[in-house]
Amino acid sequence: MSRLGKQPITIPTGVTVTCDNGLLTVAGSKGTLTRAIKPDVTISIEEGKVIVTPGTTADAPALWGTYAAHARNMIKGVTEGFVKILEIEGVGYRAEVKGTHLNLSVGFSHPVALEIPAGVTALVEKSVVTLTSFDKDLLGQFAANVRKVKKPEPYKGKGIRYRGEFIIRKQGKKAA
Repeated sequence: MSRLGKQPITIPTGVTVTCDNGLLTVAGSKGTLTRAIKPDVTISIEEGKVIVTPGTTADAPALWGTYAAHARNMIKGVTEGFVKILEIEGVGYRAEVKGTHLNLSVGFSHPVALEIPAGVTALVEKSVVTLTSFDKDLLGQFAANVRKVKKPEPYKGKGIRYRGEFIIRKQGKKAA
């Protein structure tokens, strides 16, 4: 039994939620999100609340809580939005936004240009990249792609990391 799936999700004012033909659509002030729903789970909208109920298939209990979390994230995204903050650490490491690209200079012989997806906004201040979006999946995937360019290494800690991420340092070589 899913504890999160059992609880109804309240729909705030200014947000419209519809579910028909296996498609969940949430529209709010920040944008519109849609997600395909498997037939193992039933989503109904009653009295300003979204109610997720599992079917009778073997996969239904696992998908019950998953789709409830997706619905919560979609509602939160169109009302408040999501933010991911990345920190760049290293001598000469920097980032800049040029048009729809995020250019990273992180110790390679060439700058790395990443296309910023539609729906994500990037802001760079010194060595901090702030990514904002109303779509949690898209934001998380883009932030992971940026981090993947130069993961933080364990000896000096140089690289791109999430704010608040702790890197366990290794000792390094010892003199004989």
